[in-house]
Amino acid sequence: MKKLTKKIKNQTGSELEKEIVKMRNDIAKQRLNMKVNPPKDINALYKKRKALAVYLTVLSERKESTQLEKSK
Repeated sequence: MKKLTKKIKNQTGSELEKEIVKMRNDIAKQRLNMKVNPPKDINALYKKRKALAVYLTVLSERKESTQLEKSK
C-alpha cells in the first residue's frame, strides 16, 4: 500500500475523485459477478475495497489541509 499511497499523492483532487467513482463502479460490478461466477482470486474484492479506502483517506486529508490553510 505504500507504493499506492505515493502514487496517489501525486494526483490532483479531480483525478482522485474520478478514480474513486470508477473504483466504486468496479466494486459494484464485481459483487454482482461474484454471485454468478466465483472468481479464482477470492480476495480481489477485498483488495479493491482496501485500495478505495486509501484513495478516500488521501482525498480527505487533502481537503482537511486546504481547509486549515484557508482558516489561517
